[in-house]
Amino acid sequence: MSGSSASLSSQAIAVLPQHVAVIMDGNGRWAKAKGLPRVEGHRQGAESVRAIVKTSGEIGIRYLTLYAFSLENWNRPKDEVDALMKYLARYLKNEAGEFQRSNVRLMVIGQIHRLPETVQSQLTKTIQALSRNTGLTLILALSYGGRAEIVDAVRKVATDVRADRIEPEEITEQVFAQYLYAPGVPDPDLLIRTSGEMRVSNFLLWQISYSEFVVSQTLWPDFRRAELFAAIETYARRHRRFGGV
Repeated sequence: MSGSSASLSSQAIAVLPQHVAVIMDGNGRWAKAKGLPRVEGHRQGAESVRAIVKTSGEIGIRYLTLYAFSLENWNRPKDEVDALMKYLARYLKNEAGEFQRSNVRLMVIGQIHRLPETVQSQLTKTIQALSRNTGLTLILALSYGGRAEIVDAVRKVATDVRADRIEPEEITEQVFAQYLYAPGVPDPDLLIRTSGEMRVSNFLLWQISYSEFVVSQTLWPDFRRAELFAAIETYARRHRRFGGV
């Protein structure tokens, strides 16, 4: 099934996931297999981001969350991190026009204050430029960790309790969710992980409680339209019970 000819079945279209989250894994291994620097894997991975964002918008997915840079990624070699940050700033700038034409809205989750000022500035500009769009909402998880998100939320709750803005007994799952990085965004229906790895890597730990998982053997730089459709077809064959019968 090639990227140009891939199409969704009527069954998949009928139960299309509202929110798809992706752990984009395998850039380094892709580059190593081809005898290329790791940064080349990241560059090619950006092409996959472009393709998946475009396809997701075209088929009617409402939210697409991409795990772009984890808190743990700060521990990678400085030259690789610096290159990633440059690619990120350039990507945000270069793609703004295409996002605008495709009616894409942009959000970001994570400890954004840790990103370089140039990236923060470009994020702000791009988010503001796309803020009135009503199509696909692209959510970039940057400097992100699922445990850190929950801890940050707990701090906010504790602050509100101490300030008498909320009583402890008023805290429900629904209330707590409003303290997370993206309140109001529905939980992912489908979580895709590329490269065949079988772990969630500290990604959206609260939100994926009832998400359907699909693990693709494809490395992220090779993950395009056909691979996305294959994951959605797998999702469409599942029966989601949410703990029921």
